[in-house]
Amino acid sequence: ANIAKEENIHVLAGSIPELERDDGEKRESIYNTAVFFDNDGKQLGKHRKMHLFDIDVKGKIYFKESDTLSAGNEFTIIKTDLATIGIGICYDIRFVELSRIMALNGAEILIYPGAFNLTTGPAHWEILFRSRALDNQTFAIGVAPALDEDASYNSYGHSIAVNPWGEVIEELDYSEELKIVEIDLDEIKRVREEIPVLKNRRTDLYEINEK
Repeated sequence: ANIAKEENIHVLAGSIPELERDDGEKRESIYNTAVFFDNDGKQLGKHRKMHLFDIDVKGKIYFKESDTLSAGNEFTIIKTDLATIGIGICYDIRFVELSRIMALNGAEILIYPGAFNLTTGPAHWEILFRSRALDNQTFAIGVAPALDEDASYNSYGHSIAVNPWGEVIEELDYSEELKIVEIDLDEIKRVREEIPVLKNRRTDLYEINEK
C-alpha cells in the first residue's frame, strides 16, 4: 500500500498466504491471496485462489495444494480509473469459465500472478495466456517469480503479456527482470468489432453463469 501511494501506481501484490480464523468454529483457513491497491494506497480488492493445484504428472511432479490451503469462492473484478481488471492466481488460468465470467462482467485486462513449474511451464504457460486473451478478446498478463535453482520449488518464470489478438507483446525468460508494457484498450474494441466472438455466442443454446 505504501509503495503504491509513494510511486503513484496501481499494485497487484502477491500472491501471499492469508490466514483467516473462525473463532466460532475454532478453525483456521489459509488462502493463496493477491491484493490490489490503487495509486492512493487504498485496497480495492483481493483475490483468493479459487482452484487448488492438486496434480499428479506421473514421473515428473506431484502437488496437492488442498493439503494446506482453502479455496476462495469469489470472483475478483476491480474497476479502476485506468481499466477494469479481472484477477486469478496461477492454476485459475486453466479454467475457461472463470476468465469468461470476468470478461462478461467487463474485465479488460486479466492478470494472473503465477509460478508454473519446470514441467508445466514450458508445455502450457504461453499457450494458456494466449488462449485466455484470444477466448475473451482481452489483454492477459502473467506475472511470475524468477527461477531460483536452490529453492525447494523451481518456478518457470517467463512473465508474459498478451493482447486481444492473441499475440505475445512481451515475454521474459526465467531470470529476474523488469519490463514496462504499454496497453491500448482500444485494441479490445477493434478486435471485438472485427471478430465479434462474444456477440456471436449462442446464448439460446448455452450459457456460462456465476452462482
